[in-house]
Amino acid sequence: MLLLTQNPLQGAKKPFAARSGRLVAGIAILAVAIALGLAASGCSPAPEPDALVFMAGYKPQANLPFVGVYVAQEKGFFAAENLTVTIQHSAGRGEHLQLLTAGKVDVTTQDAAILLQRRADPGLPLLSIALIGQRGQQAYVALAESGITTLEDWRGRSIGYKGTPPPDLPALLDAAGLSAEDVALVNVGFDPRVLVEGLVDVYPVFNSNEPYLLRSWGYELQEWQASDYGVPTLGLAYVSTPEIVERDPGRMERFVRAVLRGIEYAAAHPDEAVEMVMVYAGEETNAEHMRFMLETELRDAQVEGRPTGWQTAEQWQALADSLLRYNALSAPVDVSTAFTNRFVEAAGE
Repeated sequence: MLLLTQNPLQGAKKPFAARSGRLVAGIAILAVAIALGLAASGCSPAPEPDALVFMAGYKPQANLPFVGVYVAQEKGFFAAENLTVTIQHSAGRGEHLQLLTAGKVDVTTQDAAILLQRRADPGLPLLSIALIGQRGQQAYVALAESGITTLEDWRGRSIGYKGTPPPDLPALLDAAGLSAEDVALVNVGFDPRVLVEGLVDVYPVFNSNEPYLLRSWGYELQEWQASDYGVPTLGLAYVSTPEIVERDPGRMERFVRAVLRGIEYAAAHPDEAVEMVMVYAGEETNAEHMRFMLETELRDAQVEGRPTGWQTAEQWQALADSLLRYNALSAPVDVSTAFTNRFVEAAGE
């Protein structure tokens, strides 16, 4: 007969329930330890990113405020600010301002003069949160071969305008001692070929656009900038509304910090920035044209002694006064409510 000298259960595996109980207890202890460690280190789970909708005021291209957004998106600057930004583009018919004031868009872009005009009529509550263009976007050009070299040479010539004569046109005529009766004003639309075909002698351009096209066609140009004659002009700004801003000022501060970082990066890495523009603009867009646009707008964004995006009451008041003088503003505007530096200032801290 076989004699048992030990308990037959000794050395056998313990039941699964017993083992799983110890496993659960071990996991619980580990979880508590991790939680205590996080608490001790001051860490907490990252908050969900804040959503923000940006609509550029025109099609995808290398306008500097657009570039700041493209670069911030592609380089992760928005993500670093815990923002999820949806990028949209206006068709150029003013819907971006309608969507902004309806609360469907959080930030857009707008020319400073038009911002003041829309504040005056129909009273849109537009607010510049960063002024990128420190001088106006538009200029006038003549072909170098025309012999028109000074403003005084405009006398008796045909001067083009797009849609309605802009306020800087009569201001330039004033600077030359001329009036509208001394020239022939012609509504020419947006095709610069009217200049090379001789349909007008002087053509209105956007600084960062048509001069590139005309020179690429082999023409040398004579240019006139209103700001060179003491005419107050300003360019594109990032624009929101007081209601949107005050709903979450921290979100707007982070947006401005990210796009200003994007602009700074574009200035230091223009080739890479143009590649990012092309992601949005598509292969049909001329990359060299985008490089010209970027470089032109980077130049016009700089004011010595001021950070990018900074704006002053003196700038806005001078522009408003000029618009009123030339009947381009339907009523006076309180410029102190048209802009704020709080986010540009915070971005630099």
